[in-house]
Amino acid sequence: MSELRQRLGGAPEAEEKESESENKLDGETASDSECKSEFGGAPPAPISDDTPEVLNRALSNLSSRWKNWWVRGILTLAMIAFFFIIIYLGPMVLMMIVMCVQIKCFQEIITIGYNVYRSYELPWFRTLSWYFLLCVNYFFYGETVTDYFFTLVQREEPLRILSKYHRFISFALYLTGFCMFVLSLVKKHYRLQFYMFGWTHVTLLIVVTQSHLIIHNLFDGMIWFIVPISCVICNDIMAYMFGFFFGRTPLIKLSPKKTWEGFIGGFFATVLFGLLLSYLMSGYRCFTCPVEFNNDSNSFTVDCEPSELFQLQEYNIPLVIQSVIRWKTVRMYPFQIHSIALSTFASLIGPFGGFFASGFKRAFKIKDFANTIPGHGGIMDRFDCQYLMATFVNVYIASFIRGPNPSKLIQQLLALRPDQQVHIFNTLKAHLVDKGMLANSEDA
Repeated sequence: MSELRQRLGGAPEAEEKESESENKLDGETASDSECKSEFGGAPPAPISDDTPEVLNRALSNLSSRWKNWWVRGILTLAMIAFFFIIIYLGPMVLMMIVMCVQIKCFQEIITIGYNVYRSYELPWFRTLSWYFLLCVNYFFYGETVTDYFFTLVQREEPLRILSKYHRFISFALYLTGFCMFVLSLVKKHYRLQFYMFGWTHVTLLIVVTQSHLIIHNLFDGMIWFIVPISCVICNDIMAYMFGFFFGRTPLIKLSPKKTWEGFIGGFFATVLFGLLLSYLMSGYRCFTCPVEFNNDSNSFTVDCEPSELFQLQEYNIPLVIQSVIRWKTVRMYPFQIHSIALSTFASLIGPFGGFFASGFKRAFKIKDFANTIPGHGGIMDRFDCQYLMATFVNVYIASFIRGPNPSKLIQQLLALRPDQQVHIFNTLKAHLVDKGMLANSEDA
């Protein structure tokens, strides 16, 4: 370690001890200062203010606190308006937007890694990072195309071959990147290169996997995409508003501006918002029906007979509540009950995605992941909670909602050999005859 410090131009041992003691006084551990010396890179420079000049002039008379409030508010309204527009444009555009967000989030995190270790100019680091992103996306989205566009894939010979050997091709692509990484290793930078190899793969796990789950949720119905995302947005806004006006008690050291007042106020506001939004959306088939691919028109269709989740039902109100509101029953959609679980997660557990991101940024002494959105930071700063939410929704649907998909079963049956199809047909026929649901041909 001493040789490495000397090679990096480190100070004498006495000066090192003195600097370490100063760092500890600032709340930094000995391991932090050791990593600084070993990596040779200073923390990334703080991101400059990129607020549009027109807003700076309009808000010049306000204090920095209120100026930031107005900038965040205006940009939040703009993003909400953009969110409504892409919902109106349909599921295909939503999937493209998710893909673009994923790429931007990956770029922001990888750029931080590059800035931290830029003094070493690690060979092939950026090229390999983007190559691995391409490989992982090819694997995940190839699986999705095979599942949801089976008929289209079987119709085209090149797509059929790619689908048949998809996993092998994906593994071969990844193996190529792995060999490229091994060949790029440089004698004096082994440790750092393996740090960055791990950095890239953790980023892929966080960003690509979660965005893929978001698209899977979308195929189960746009309501499973819109309601969870909207609940996270509502919680973020209402927690900020309650904290801004009423916040007095700090919530967590990782985010000094977060308060208990904002956390609790955001929870109740989000649960109420989830109930209202799910009630409004449950009555429209365009939101509740699964997104399916129509082979005749080669386009997405959102049309079905609403399931029981989206049909009004009458529920008895508990006696304790009856004495207060004087109602005995209430009519609501079953999905609204599920929306309580979604909004509760968005309010109580979802913020921990933001706390995790705050800890990450503090570890590298940066304020935001990027400066893409004035007053908000980077795209990753806005989606740090969304990725955690996407995983929960996917697990929730798989555990409590989703059953076998008849269309997918038919697709798999059509891919079998004729003798296998006949065997399954006879087995299913015998089962239905035993159940009394189908008359025996001999009796007929």
